[in-house]
Amino acid sequence: MSLVPFHRVLIASAVVFCAGFSAYTLLSYARTRGTLDLVLGLGFALAAGALLVYLIHLRRFLGLPRRPPR
Repeated sequence: MSLVPFHRVLIASAVVFCAGFSAYTLLSYARTRGTLDLVLGLGFALAAGALLVYLIHLRRFLGLPRRPPR
């Protein structure tokens, strides 16, 4: 039994959370011009991008063999 599918779901949910929170704080920045909103928005956008790259290349990061083409 492998935990890789569960790990994929967990990372995918983290990507969705980071992207959503980034959008929320950037919209808040557009209304209030608060520096913290801008920093949080950009930071969570960066985190979402990094997690997405990790999710796409998860098999390579874990050292698993490539799936054969269908």
